[in-house]
Amino acid sequence: MAGDTAEGRTVGAVAALVGVTIRTLHHWDEIGLVCPSDRTPGGYRLYTPEDVTRIHRVLIYRELDVPLTDIAALLDAPASDATASLRRQREQLRARMAHLQSMSDALDRLIEARQSGLLLSAEEQVAIFGAEWQPGWVSDAHSRWAETPQWAQYAERSADRTPAEWREITDAVNALNAELAEAFRRGVPPGTAEADALAERHRASIGQYFDCTHAMQVCIARMYVDDSGYADFYNALAPGLNIWLRRIIDANARAHGVDPDTAASS
Repeated sequence: MAGDTAEGRTVGAVAALVGVTIRTLHHWDEIGLVCPSDRTPGGYRLYTPEDVTRIHRVLIYRELDVPLTDIAALLDAPASDATASLRRQREQLRARMAHLQSMSDALDRLIEARQSGLLLSAEEQVAIFGAEWQPGWVSDAHSRWAETPQWAQYAERSADRTPAEWREITDAVNALNAELAEAFRRGVPPGTAEADALAERHRASIGQYFDCTHAMQVCIARMYVDDSGYADFYNALAPGLNIWLRRIIDANARAHGVDPDTAASS
């Protein structure tokens, strides 16, 4: 190998061999961490096989984030002390590995949530969301909104939710829908304090999935009238509920400075 001599290897050859810079080896020599055992007649450093072995040991400790000042002591310590230190470093490394594995698992869940929308089996979805729920709705939603920032937020929040948390959210949404239907049957007019409060609760319920401004809520409410799937859902609770719900949302938006006729989701 270029840089090898009968007495040892030059600093350039060793740097290429172990994957560090010449400057690093010079620094280690200056601080007494790894000093070459020989010199050429011209005064250039020469590293013996034992020196290279010591460098490899330094690199192992450095991978474990051991400070250079501690590495020197470890390399020169009695065997028992070095072994105890290695055991401590092993435990720290295992803790780091466990942390990295936890992060990897969280990323796996987020990726799956971004793709599927829900980290629940089809059976769990029906059990939580009700017998009328169709698991295929989630894939339909993904196809429709996967590229939106709202879907990204929804997926991030879904990734951390347990079945029990989904059930709690579903129970709260069902209770709100029942109150909306009851207020509609009583003829609560849009723009009244009661209607505005219900509209705000409706916006907050959407906010459990993604951030929902008043303009965003208005855009969603348009689908309650224009999209047959949404219209059928609300009309099953009370015929005409979808239209009334859109009206109370529009009126509440106006009170917050949003023109429902020009509101945009972005």
